[in-house]
Amino acid sequence: MSVFLEIIIRTFTAFIILWIFVHILGKRTIFQKTYHLFIATITMGTIAGNLTFNYKIKFLYFILSFVIMGSVIFTLNILSVKSQRFRKRIAGKPVTLIQEGKILEVSLQKTGFSIDMLKQALRGKDIFNMDEVDWAILEVNGSLSVLKKAEYQNITRKDVNLNPPSYKVPVELIMDGAILSDNLSNSTYNEEWLNK
Repeated sequence: MSVFLEIIIRTFTAFIILWIFVHILGKRTIFQKTYHLFIATITMGTIAGNLTFNYKIKFLYFILSFVIMGSVIFTLNILSVKSQRFRKRIAGKPVTLIQEGKILEVSLQKTGFSIDMLKQALRGKDIFNMDEVDWAILEVNGSLSVLKKAEYQNITRKDVNLNPPSYKVPVELIMDGAILSDNLSNSTYNEEWLNK
């Protein structure tokens, strides 16, 4: 078999295996970057890249490494879902950076966060004044969750005793010039729309 043909076959195989890997492990692999999923993503990408271009290593070795790595990640996912004790060890746990308005410098040092990084993350949450923050928690996936002090929180309709009707999720009725019959039959507005 020519090298070019082998590279083409390996490239398609790598793509299909990665696609299967993501589908088996679910959207969590893409959405939630915990420690083990971050490592898994890098490792599987590296294996796929090597499978594609390193034609000197046997094809079956790459498949074996995919299966082994996929099995390890799948097992870790199951353990992290089923056991709280393992979940903390496998995925880590959230770290409080600001508690009751006070910056916890020990937590910042532990996580490798500087004050500047904290300010930047807060600006990403539309908070430009740190005095507005009551709690800030660095989540396992690297995002920052923030609770503002009560005086800085937005007023909701409930706060002013307004009870609006619940909203419905919009549904596409026409896409690319074609009527979507399934969406139309499931829509609560279908009679109104048809009568127009």
